[in-house]
Amino acid sequence: MTLLSDPYALVLACLAVVIVGMAKGGFAGVGTLGTPLLALALPPATAAALLLPILIVQDVISVWAFRKTWDRWVVAWMLPGAAVGVVAGSLFSAHVHEDQLLLALGLITLLFGLYRLWVERGGRIVAASTSPGWVGSLFGAAMGLTSQIAHAGGPPLQMWLTPRRLPHQTYVGTSAILFAVVNWLKVPSYLALGTLNRETLTAAALLVPLAIVSTLVSVRIIRRMDAARFYTVIYWLMVLLGAKLVWDGIS
Repeated sequence: MTLLSDPYALVLACLAVVIVGMAKGGFAGVGTLGTPLLALALPPATAAALLLPILIVQDVISVWAFRKTWDRWVVAWMLPGAAVGVVAGSLFSAHVHEDQLLLALGLITLLFGLYRLWVERGGRIVAASTSPGWVGSLFGAAMGLTSQIAHAGGPPLQMWLTPRRLPHQTYVGTSAILFAVVNWLKVPSYLALGTLNRETLTAAALLVPLAIVSTLVSVRIIRRMDAARFYTVIYWLMVLLGAKLVWDGIS
């Protein structure tokens, strides 16, 4: 009996894989919905462990697709903080209430998305953020922490990265590099917890073809998208994602 023998679990797993594939292809942040969706059919820890190998496979595709368009300065500042956040999440996950974390993350994400849509309404040109690198390290720590606990590292990254107004393919490439490293950093703790085991790896292997296709399709869409429209889409996704996380945290 496999984890995906139940048709309900299989359908939700396929939807979750497509959603995280969209995130890896460039629609940053939306992948945060993958774990809560799959957790409707599986225990949350099992759902997160099942998605981790899929995320790693999708990372390979997104990093390769955008290997020539990423910001080294951003990665250099965010990655050390992200590593600290992953370690903190590993050490304190037993003491962190996931619903409360997602509620706080959802409120911040919702308000930030609404704020950016307001200041950029009507096509207004807003000066790119020039916040110092150490601020990026703090957001990187938040990214690593939320990614370790619930694969929810997208919103903290967006909050620092989107105001910098990078070319949209550079934005996607930078986030791809960061999450590729962070997801590998999470592997030891998942192995130690025993959730990343033969059963979850077997179930993940069955979903790999869908993971590859969904990521490639999203990459193709992103490459054809207008830069201005890209950021508008990202902000709307943040609003919807924030509202969903708030709802999950309350309910």
